[in-house]
Amino acid sequence: MDISEFGVWLIILIPLGAFVVNGLVVRPFFPQYERLAGWLTILSLAISFGLSIMAFTTVNSQHGMVDFGTHEWLDVAGLTLSIGILLDPLTAIMLIVVSGVSLMVQIYSQGYMKGDPSYIRYYAYMSLFTASMLGLVTARNIIQLYVFWELVGTSSYLLIGFWFTKPSAAAAAKKAFLVTRLGDFGFLIAILALFAQGNDFLDIPYMYAHVGMIGTTAVSLIALGFFAGAVGKSAQFPLHTWLPDAMEGPTPVSALIHSATMVTAGVFLVARTFPLYLASDVTMEVVALVGAFTAVFAASMGLVAHDIKRVLAYSTVSQLGYMMLILGLGGWVAAIFHLFTHAFFKALLFLGSGSVNHATGTFDMRYMGGLRKVMPWTFTLMVIGSLSLAGIFPLAGFWSKDEILAHAVEVDSTVGWIALAAGVVAAFMTAFYMFRVIWMTFGGEYRGGAEAEAAAIVAEGGEAPEVHGHPHLGESPWVMIAPMLVLGVLAVGAGFLANPPVDIGISEKHEFGHFVTGNPGVFVEDIHDEHAVEEALEHAGESPEFNWTVAIVSSAAALIGIYLAYLMYSAKKVSPESMADRTRPVYTLMYRKYFMDELYEGWIVKRFFYGVVVTASDWFERSVIDAVNVKLGIWTGRVGKGLGEVQNGQTQMAGLAISVGVVASIAAFLVWGS
Repeated sequence: MDISEFGVWLIILIPLGAFVVNGLVVRPFFPQYERLAGWLTILSLAISFGLSIMAFTTVNSQHGMVDFGTHEWLDVAGLTLSIGILLDPLTAIMLIVVSGVSLMVQIYSQGYMKGDPSYIRYYAYMSLFTASMLGLVTARNIIQLYVFWELVGTSSYLLIGFWFTKPSAAAAAKKAFLVTRLGDFGFLIAILALFAQGNDFLDIPYMYAHVGMIGTTAVSLIALGFFAGAVGKSAQFPLHTWLPDAMEGPTPVSALIHSATMVTAGVFLVARTFPLYLASDVTMEVVALVGAFTAVFAASMGLVAHDIKRVLAYSTVSQLGYMMLILGLGGWVAAIFHLFTHAFFKALLFLGSGSVNHATGTFDMRYMGGLRKVMPWTFTLMVIGSLSLAGIFPLAGFWSKDEILAHAVEVDSTVGWIALAAGVVAAFMTAFYMFRVIWMTFGGEYRGGAEAEAAAIVAEGGEAPEVHGHPHLGESPWVMIAPMLVLGVLAVGAGFLANPPVDIGISEKHEFGHFVTGNPGVFVEDIHDEHAVEEALEHAGESPEFNWTVAIVSSAAALIGIYLAYLMYSAKKVSPESMADRTRPVYTLMYRKYFMDELYEGWIVKRFFYGVVVTASDWFERSVIDAVNVKLGIWTGRVGKGLGEVQNGQTQMAGLAISVGVVASIAAFLVWGS
């Protein structure tokens, strides 16, 4: 049965209703039934997931975009804004990913957040977060999309700073909000520039069909503005610094942010407005080069981080770089395919990190070790997630990563070869840092967990960190393991089943690519160089043939990374400490995150903004504005005093003033009257 427009709206409204009920009813009136909040959120997401499956089958049966039309929202002084549902293959895929992964995360949270004093508030925020992302991916109008875009940012601010009494969490929330605002400023300018081309261009299907009416320079600037917003949300260089600090929020929040919601919103935005990029070669190259650099840059910081969640955060930035680089090369389908597979294994890895934290009380891998014996399920699932992320055959990550690299080879340009090299290097780094995580966390002997970490910090003169929950060295409860098992199965088989390189009898070869480009109207019909765009679309919509050379090279790079991690952190044949000493300047550079925080906070904010801008503004206000106000006040007082002498109540003075006025009026008439 096909889904109706109202059914798609329900996908958004039901989680939004859970937010309202949890926040305005359960929390103030029934706090003793806190578990009700969790079940209400889970039920709402289960319904949304079921409706998302209906939406997916509807798009599949109609072979493309389902047109529900628009509804007038606002009409003021010639500005007409409409809202509506854009249900096309991209929306259908994102609905499945967002609602499905969020459902698993909320089930897991019942175990991880158990006993937290703000349990109800957590589930209220998570309902709002998921509803905002669902609204974003279904938006038909750019303004409508921007509203949900900002709601996603607001929700992430609330969740990153969920434990707001902790100074580091409050600071991380502010940092995320402010850094992403920089990108959003470019996004807003792009919306204004697009509106300047005509009110109808804010309607996404209309924009698809009429991109050719926009001038070359204008379309490039608009595309760059949208990309600025994507750089902020998807934590691409140079606006990546907020994401590692965002790990201060609860681990299930990190899992959702990194797999299906906030950070994927940037990739989604570029994919949604892709015709604008196809019309601008320069912008495509910018997207590809930024993505390629970010993929390697972020992966390098993951090589030396000690916090397991921060390693995964750098991994997310790197993988988003993969998606951006292939979007810049025209591989629209390959980017969405990797977004699809990445959601499952990255959510699994973050939930796995929460599981080990649940057992040890720490995220610092230096105080873990030996957990394989006491946490066999978590160990197995973390290995599966790591192998998938590393792109090892035949797991899901292998197929999507291979498609990205194979597409880069087919582009056969300087930018394409740069992207390919960056992809292979990032594959090596990814495999190394993920199996560094595996052997530091699960190999060897247990090194004390939260107690040992607290003792080390106190010994150095610091304050012992606050420990979430009640750590116990053992496997996590089944309410946490079960969602990880589901994600583990998807991390193994989702890539091959969704996009088989051969005909496997249950779906066509390259089924994913056929699905997402099933409707030729999804993209653009009228553009500057029609034939060039047709070729670009054909290239974007195709899944390249399986490239054995690329697969062997990338797999070899990953296996070398795994083997090197084994030598250093398991077999102990290579000392990590001696390697760090030999490469101390490089190690320090990566460990200090290339001093980007010092650059932004120490130089740009403190020295330039407060030291130059604020000082100059203060001087100008005191020396110019205040001085003018003071002198104006003195002059006004003197004038008033002089006029007061005239109005002193004496009759002779009034007569004198009248006489002077009459004489002056006659003189003026004689001089200027003619």
